[in-house]
Amino acid sequence: MKNPIQVTKSSMPKFEEYIEEIRELWDTHWLTNMGAKHKNLESQLLGYLNVPNITLFTNGHLALECIIAALNLTGEVITTPFTFASTTHAIVRNGLKPVFCDINPDDYTIDVEKIESLITEKTSAIIPVHVYGNVCDVKAIDRIAKKHNLKVIYDAAHTFGVTVNGQGIGAFGDASMFSFHATKVFNTIEGGAVTYTDSSIKQVLNDLKNFGITGPESVEYVGGNAKMNEFQAAMGICNLRRVSSEISKRKKVVERYIDNLKDITGIQLSKEQVDVESNYAYFPVVFDGYKRTRDEVFEKLKGNDIIARKYFYPLTNSFECYKDQYDVDETPVAKYIAERVLTLPLYADLALEDVDRICEIIKS
Repeated sequence: MKNPIQVTKSSMPKFEEYIEEIRELWDTHWLTNMGAKHKNLESQLLGYLNVPNITLFTNGHLALECIIAALNLTGEVITTPFTFASTTHAIVRNGLKPVFCDINPDDYTIDVEKIESLITEKTSAIIPVHVYGNVCDVKAIDRIAKKHNLKVIYDAAHTFGVTVNGQGIGAFGDASMFSFHATKVFNTIEGGAVTYTDSSIKQVLNDLKNFGITGPESVEYVGGNAKMNEFQAAMGICNLRRVSSEISKRKKVVERYIDNLKDITGIQLSKEQVDVESNYAYFPVVFDGYKRTRDEVFEKLKGNDIIARKYFYPLTNSFECYKDQYDVDETPVAKYIAERVLTLPLYADLALEDVDRICEIIKS
């Protein structure tokens, strides 16, 4: 009996490679607090992502919380509900109010035509989400932000290594948050980072992720513990050596899916974005008018030991923890897509024969 096909599979180096990378830790006994591995990875990522500044964190969520705090945001923040829980929670946990903007139906990113109508005197920032590796309309968002003097923090959890006209995705806006979770294209087991344009906030970010401590006898911020440890950084160093190869393999999987599922009535696939070099992070399929509903396809795949994911469902503005605070009908496109979208298994080592089998089950 074959093992189940999971929706994703963590990328890992060879065992011996990782052991060799962490070997020196037994000599130094420096396991955390921004040691040599941490500094090495940070330096390498600056080049790979083609960004001016970067700070590493123990995970993407705390990275987002810290950059929101570092930029001193107040009042309201415009974002979308078509995202993972982390985006909305990070805003709320900073004492701010998320204001939900709908998405566009083509690439599922924030609908830039609807942003300005949501801006009030309380708005301090926009936190758009690059979804599934699809890139937001960064030019339009930049224009709106400058017009209204707003900060822009991109949730770039899905877009590691993506470029727009050759420019690293982390160079847009005031800042971008990346997730290096085990399920992502590039991982440090758990981990994350913030890239940003203003180098003066680097020390603030380092202080915030270290309990707000600014000196041996000085604590100037209410911070937390969000430091990436040396074992995480070592995994990142190993995985960075092969991430370009992993992305190339993912591309072949995506191309095979497209060959199988294109031009089928009721199945909507993401269109390739112009001037965007993708990382092939996810393969979302929207079942709209297909012979089976999304949920029926999900169950049929599950019955064949194939685990897809209803991602993103439910919308964050419908979470029980925000009950009676928001109306999902105010973001109708997001609601419509969330009820119909399914992300199919996608990882570098997924056999093309398995892709064919998954598609045959969907089409049968």
